[in-house]
Amino acid sequence: MAGTAFLGLGVMGFPMAGHLAAAGHAVTVFNRSPGKADAWTARHGGRQAPTPREAAQGAEFVMACVGNDDDLRQVCLGPDGAFAGMARGAVFVDHTTVSAEVTRELAQAAGQAGLGYVDAPVSGGQAGAENGQLSVMCGGAQADYDRAAPVIDAYARICRRMGDVGAGQMTKMCNQIAIAGLVQALSESLAFAQKAGLDVSEVVEVISQGAAGSWQMVNRHATMDRGEFDHGFAVDWMRKDLSICLRTGDALGAALPVTALVDQFYKDVQAMGGGRWDTSALIARLTR
Repeated sequence: MAGTAFLGLGVMGFPMAGHLAAAGHAVTVFNRSPGKADAWTARHGGRQAPTPREAAQGAEFVMACVGNDDDLRQVCLGPDGAFAGMARGAVFVDHTTVSAEVTRELAQAAGQAGLGYVDAPVSGGQAGAENGQLSVMCGGAQADYDRAAPVIDAYARICRRMGDVGAGQMTKMCNQIAIAGLVQALSESLAFAQKAGLDVSEVVEVISQGAAGSWQMVNRHATMDRGEFDHGFAVDWMRKDLSICLRTGDALGAALPVTALVDQFYKDVQAMGGGRWDTSALIARLTR
């Protein structure tokens, strides 16, 4: 069992840190809003710290799951950042979805401090985090990954090294690109079924058994049909992720026409007041 710290206790980080504690790891948590840290320690034990630096002191592994590039820099760098508190040889594992640029920047800073760095964004949403069934895509040195993977396993269904630092974030971009088009297509299919007067559940029961089937279809069709969009991964966060995908696509010369279009559809959902709705809310543009 390892001494660990977990920075960021949102809808993903709260249960992920809980799985670490349940697996027997000694966990110290940090959250910018102390109330969430209070709630976490009340449920799981462990301890909380007032700064990332103090949370990281004595930890062999420091995990983070925060909001964006600037949030990640804030918890890593500076006199109160995690890097200042970590001992040489400790490994920082970032579960945030951020740009490959900030990943490489922070990995370089970690290396200069004698620290390991693994970028390890996740997929599976709030349900995956709560059930310990996340897909974790990692980038970093093989030795750092080999040390971190058994700890990550506490909340992973699959954990795989995709290459050097940044490869995890690039793989997560592939994931978000694929999801964007899929959710839009499913939204159009369900809205079409509604307008055609078909029973959506019966339609999905039939077509999900063929080539059209997907996790999204099986797990979200009923709530999409009812207009319920409270499943955790918010539209605001999806737009943040898609902006990273689109910028990186431009830099690589990779065409992402469907992704760019769906990003604008999510902008429409935000204008409808749905910034905190989950990503299946794309159907709301077609049915409201």
